[in-house]
Amino acid sequence: MLIFAGLGNPGDKYRLNRHNIGFMAADVMHDVHRFSPWTRKFQAQVADGRIGGQKVLLMKPQTFYNESGQAIGEAMRFYKLGPEDVTVFYDELDLDPFKVKVKRGGGTAGNNGMRSTVRHIGENFRRVRLGIGHPGHKDRVTGHVLGNFAKAEEDDLADLLAAVAAEAHWLAEGNDPRFLSDVALRLQ
Repeated sequence: MLIFAGLGNPGDKYRLNRHNIGFMAADVMHDVHRFSPWTRKFQAQVADGRIGGQKVLLMKPQTFYNESGQAIGEAMRFYKLGPEDVTVFYDELDLDPFKVKVKRGGGTAGNNGMRSTVRHIGENFRRVRLGIGHPGHKDRVTGHVLGNFAKAEEDDLADLLAAVAAEAHWLAEGNDPRFLSDVALRLQ
């Protein structure tokens, strides 16, 4: 079993925020791969399903972004999984908008959701970093991440989320390079 967790903030007022791109990715994977209905468990919305032949628990922590690791850790311990079985989808300021990078382990780059996850499960989990771009100055970061995607960005956002969901089977199979390659091909 694997855990795929998308990070975001609960509530309608945050639904289209850049910070919620992880929730958006989870929602699209949920629909594309026909997961069970969302239910509440582990301080999260969760759904069961299969991606690429692997059983996956899809999660959207409801602890607010900065405490996401709490919910992820609860689920990981309940299912007796290790951090290597966890993939976290989240927004990345230091990536151009709608670009994707995958890495295992490493630092948190100041991302509070990642800090929380490292604190609760350790560093050795897979991170799917979804680019939202940097606003140019650190004083504008909070407004940027908590701001909505612009109307002009909606098509690119939809294309990115569709590509991530369509190619998620490579993540489930542990083939990160193929995932990145196939997502890039879809986004050309």
